[in-house]
Amino acid sequence: MAQPTDVLARPSTQAPDEIKAVPLRHPGRVAAAVILIAALAVFIYGAATNDAYQWNTYFAYLFDERISQAALVTITLTVLSMILGLVLGVVLAIMRLSPNRVLNAVAWGYIWIFRGTPVYVQLVFWGLLSTIYRHVDIGIPFGGPVFFSIDSSQWLQNVFVLSIVGLGLNEAAYLAEIVRAGISSVDRGQTEAATALGLSWTQTLNQVVLPQAMRVIIPPAGNEVISMLKTTSLVTAVPFTLDLYSRARDLSIETFNPVPMLLVASTWYLAITSILMIGQYYLERHYGRGSANVSLTNR
Repeated sequence: MAQPTDVLARPSTQAPDEIKAVPLRHPGRVAAAVILIAALAVFIYGAATNDAYQWNTYFAYLFDERISQAALVTITLTVLSMILGLVLGVVLAIMRLSPNRVLNAVAWGYIWIFRGTPVYVQLVFWGLLSTIYRHVDIGIPFGGPVFFSIDSSQWLQNVFVLSIVGLGLNEAAYLAEIVRAGISSVDRGQTEAATALGLSWTQTLNQVVLPQAMRVIIPPAGNEVISMLKTTSLVTAVPFTLDLYSRARDLSIETFNPVPMLLVASTWYLAITSILMIGQYYLERHYGRGSANVSLTNR
């Protein structure tokens, strides 16, 4: 009887055939990219050759001292308003998470009012505050004696302060919900474990809850900062007219050229927004260390 061959048992000395991977083609993506690039080129060429844009006036006022000073005022408004909104927003978020029903109801009512009414209407109200409250009486309410009276018509006419207060109080309502969502995203077992280890409420909040909640808080909070920068253009309702948009509008009236002045203001807004977006990116990367990132890849 013939012995079975052991050819299959012996390892082959011949190298396996090389696998030729053929990348997937996406003609739809290429076509869409070509169309978008062509449309962008046509738009840029049309804008560059359109006399209505008046590029000479644009470059003449782009770095004008009045514009740069107005941009600094806009940044100051944004920073101070966000500080006020953040401090009050954290307080409101803690009140919303409090088991005390009175605190919870007051915070909910505040958020309901300031989120439910337009910010422009609120700023108009703050501008009229000096006419609504001409005198502030300190004494016993409901017809009781008045100890002393304060003439509020003077200190309520500081439109810069009123602009910060109006923007900050409105922003606090949105930041309160953002902070509340971030704190609520942290598992309750984390706080229970911190309490079991003997950490106080403040230590638990600073060392356990907030570092994890910042991953949820930073992205929408960064968007709110950028939104606040653009919302400062509404302070004309107070009225405050030293911000970037108001200054560009005044210059457009002087030069009778509204289009280039709008382009100048838009360029400054874009520049400041770009810087804020870079800062937001690094903050998100710092607080997002150790978390999984999901991105779209070619399949």
